[in-house]
Amino acid sequence: MKTKGNKDKINIITLGCSKNMVDSEVLMGQLMGNNIAVSHESEVLDFNTVIINTCGFIDNAKQESIDTILKYTELKEQGKIDKVYVTGCLSQRYKPELEKEIPNVDAYFGTNDLVRLLKTVGADYKHELIGERLLTTPAHFAYFKIAEGCNRPCSFCAIPLMRGVHVSRPIEELVKEAKNLVNKGTKELILIAQDLTYYGLDIYNDRKLADLLKHLSDVEGLEWIRLQYAYPSQFPMDVLDVMNERSNICKYLDMPLQHISDNMLKSMRRGITKRRTIELVEQIRAKVPNIALRTTMIAGYPGETEQDVAELIEFVEQSKFDRLGVFTYSHEENTHAHTLNDTLTSEEKQSRADRVMEVQQDISLQLNQAKVGQTFKVMIDRKEKDYFIGRTEFDSPEVDNEVLLSAKDQYLSVGSFVQAKISKATEFDLYGDVVS
Repeated sequence: MKTKGNKDKINIITLGCSKNMVDSEVLMGQLMGNNIAVSHESEVLDFNTVIINTCGFIDNAKQESIDTILKYTELKEQGKIDKVYVTGCLSQRYKPELEKEIPNVDAYFGTNDLVRLLKTVGADYKHELIGERLLTTPAHFAYFKIAEGCNRPCSFCAIPLMRGVHVSRPIEELVKEAKNLVNKGTKELILIAQDLTYYGLDIYNDRKLADLLKHLSDVEGLEWIRLQYAYPSQFPMDVLDVMNERSNICKYLDMPLQHISDNMLKSMRRGITKRRTIELVEQIRAKVPNIALRTTMIAGYPGETEQDVAELIEFVEQSKFDRLGVFTYSHEENTHAHTLNDTLTSEEKQSRADRVMEVQQDISLQLNQAKVGQTFKVMIDRKEKDYFIGRTEFDSPEVDNEVLLSAKDQYLSVGSFVQAKISKATEFDLYGDVVS
């Protein structure tokens, strides 16, 4: 029996990373292909079924997922919706515990259960829809997942437990999807995977990220291609050659390093040393002199000493990364690091992260102020109050700098490109004027 006043419609809730977002977009594409009404994170209660795509990566994300499940099971108990389904990483990792603790969820699904999930909601998996997605981002950019899972042995990471081993998608399939997206107005693809640099090893017996980039770069109408989540160990340097050759491949690389002290890198099982890391950063910058390097670090990993923190801060000071973020260590069950003694309090971990970010804030301000007077190609993402907000090729959505352009005396189309001269800079934002 259906709840009164609610349409026969499914609402998708997405939690966690951009890889989860792509999974939700694929799910919505399949539902629409089955003529099932679907919405994404609807703010009105005009649906009778909800599917929650959860994150299980770190403590805060797990708690957000659990809180969201409880919110919708409460609505179900109140008779406001009929069905609650849970999928994604948390469900993959903790299904038995979740079934016991929150039994009024109608069904739990893992990260590779799309076909079963569709069948449960009365839909068939349609192979002809491979590459078809209902974007949750603005139409002009899309996250583009080139592989699933991970083969890396990092001690702190539970992703392989939730996502399985690395599985690359064939080049032909990816090119087809890219063309479909461009035909619908997408101008920027943000390539994501747990490890982009491993791409191709499983299906082509060789690292093929550079070849994939060439094929994607040839797609007519694709203006920007951006690389996120590269792994430093055994980094394929031919990727940089393609970046130099092709104007639509952004001079941008997101390469999480996690730490710099040899003690930490060894315990983290990163497969790289401090010396090799420093050499790699230097080699990348030598090959692509104007590249924007983004990285992330972990603070408070088990056994991290004050000397390790000092080494990390010194490395950040000397390396002057264009973008840098810091996570506090999360003690994850069934990972190798979980066997280590997690002695630091959450406050101590956060204090160490804050110290690193204070250094980075000064670096960001210096680098941004050096851009004043320069002109950049800027993609317009949205309008917010008195500003059109955009990005340069050196910035990824949501995590990096933005360029603010006055909306008082001009109109700019979302998704369009303009030339903007930078007039002012703060730590994490640029202000500019459109130039003809």
